Amino acid sequence: MRSTRWLWRTVGFAALLSTVLCAVGFAYGINQIIFPKPVARDATEAPQQPAAKPKTDNWEAKDQIRIVALGDSLSAGTGDLSGKGYVGDVRDKLEKQLGKPVFVYNNFAIPGYRTADVLKDWDKKADIAKSLAEADLVLLTIGGNDLFQGGAAIFSLGDGSNGSTGADSSKAQTSQSIQGAEAPKSTPGSPDQEAGAGFNPKAAAGRIPGALKSLEQIFDRVSKASPHARIFYVGLYHPFLDLDPQREGAPVIQQWNAAAFDLANRYPNITLVPTYDLFELNLSKYLYTDHFHPNQDGYDRIADRIVEILK
Repeated sequence: MRSTRWLWRTVGFAALLSTVLCAVGFAYGINQIIFPKPVARDATEAPQQPAAKPKTDNWEAKDQIRIVALGDSLSAGTGDLSGKGYVGDVRDKLEKQLGKPVFVYNNFAIPGYRTADVLKDWDKKADIAKSLAEADLVLLTIGGNDLFQGGAAIFSLGDGSNGSTGADSSKAQTSQSIQGAEAPKSTPGSPDQEAGAGFNPKAAAGRIPGALKSLEQIFDRVSKASPHARIFYVGLYHPFLDLDPQREGAPVIQQWNAAAFDLANRYPNITLVPTYDLFELNLSKYLYTDHFHPNQDGYDRIADRIVEILK
């Protein structure tokens, strides 16, 4: 009788223990479902490689800044007797601002170049795209020779019967000689001659559509070659403002700048740098003696504008 009682007690205790364990296991399972914990990685399993970080344009994280310039005589620094031009000025000012080394890695600018020339150069020189791929800042000036042709054919000197002065003629001749043989000569009866002596805005306006097509190709190539760089296109100013008393050329230049802005706005890393206002007042103070290119002070003003935008 006593052994039977002990047996039932043992069975009952075992049943109770099983019930408790079952309840605890059920509660643990529910907890894992509601609040899952990360599974520990097997020690023999190869560690997961971190995802590659995209290249950053955060200048604070860079040890140095590389500048690549291309375009025409403005990026080449023509007119600056110090030899720096705005590209060299940007380098100096940016290095001081950032407190780290800034290098002009390459400058492909050629005086006299037009938009089509930049594209031809690109096709011939593989190192242009290669340098742009390694750039942190790209500086570009182009379009002035397309519109003004270095001053050639923008003025027709005539015999002075239309009111042009000897000073105007002298300035026109100086402007025509800026780019030398690279500037095409106009022929009698050509559209460039229609307005007579003085600044001829119609001649410049007629060249805009073709030049813009080439500019669009340049923007597209540079943006693709330098996807992580900051690309600055320097807009045009009016170098013949004092020879254009009616300011007929102003709308033409603003038309170019507005169209260039629209093109630049299609690319997240291209910024247009306005310069028209920098030369609108005291033009002679900021132009070189050729009456076309900036002088040292003029280039310095362009560099200040660029560095200010970069802050």
